[in-house]
Amino acid sequence: MSDAETTPAELLNQLQQDRRWLLRQLDQGQWPELRLDLAALERELGQLLDQTSQHISQP
Repeated sequence: MSDAETTPAELLNQLQQDRRWLLRQLDQGQWPELRLDLAALERELGQLLDQTSQHISQP
């Protein structure tokens, strides 16, 4: 499937997987000098993905 054929739900799923990867990296101690900024970014991304998921699942 090409990028042009990617559905919003598939894109959302990929972004959620990327967010989980980032969270695992932070939990393992990666990038200690950036941890606070990346944790804040991860929280904002989570909120955005939750809102988007709710929006696309509405009829």
